Amino acid sequence: MHIVSVNAWGGARFDDLAAWLPASKADVVCLQEVTRTADLGGWTSFEDADRSLPQRANLYDDVRALLPDHTALFVASDAGPVTDAHGRRHHQDFGLGTFVAPQVPLLGTAEGFVHGEFTDHDEWAVSERPRAVQGLRVADPVVPGRTVCVVQLHGLRDSAGKGDTPARQAQAERLAAFVEDTRADGDLVVVAGDLNLLPDSATFGVLREVGLIDLVGTADTRTAAYPKPVRHAGYLLVSDPGAVVDFAVLEAPEVSDHRILALTL
Repeated sequence: MHIVSVNAWGGARFDDLAAWLPASKADVVCLQEVTRTADLGGWTSFEDADRSLPQRANLYDDVRALLPDHTALFVASDAGPVTDAHGRRHHQDFGLGTFVAPQVPLLGTAEGFVHGEFTDHDEWAVSERPRAVQGLRVADPVVPGRTVCVVQLHGLRDSAGKGDTPARQAQAERLAAFVEDTRADGDLVVVAGDLNLLPDSATFGVLREVGLIDLVGTADTRTAAYPKPVRHAGYLLVSDPGAVVDFAVLEAPEVSDHRILALTL
């Protein structure tokens, strides 16, 4: 069973993402920073006090078109304004997208929040934005009788950096509780996403208490599109490292300012 996770950067490098996704042959695709704007396609511009970025107006629908046979799931963490090429403002949802291949039986889904609650912004905040979490249970198409619980999230962003804070501690505890509530007895658990943490974060201790082991460690999870010196962001954890056939932080292709995390069970 093949699972991939990447922060899609709102589709800012959509041509590269579109070339890779169908070729990945992933059973479960976990994407963070997925956009969804009603009745609008093409490109928009996102802006907060720190940055301005090109984004796809509806990355969720873009990916659905690339993977038409997959079951597509979306959960919004928050929403706010974006601007189209003509300077018109539109209301955009921002969150997580998970896409499950047709050969993978989907057994159940769950959604929640690990920080805050859904917020509709008049203008986008820089820090302390709400963070959703998305979970699903599937039957492994390769190993008869094995069920897998996949959880993904985009961790709290803090303009002060990626160090531990009380908010990140609370986020870790909410994530651990979500995993406990979502998995079933006997499930192999995978947790993936852009956690926005340093490798020595206390979060990993909290997740170890519910049986999760990180596979990324101190690896560089950023691409050349990211100019800052701290290169840690994405992580992938499993409940049974012995079930891992292969795990890689991919240097290529570059589809975002984050590297792709690729797991084979």
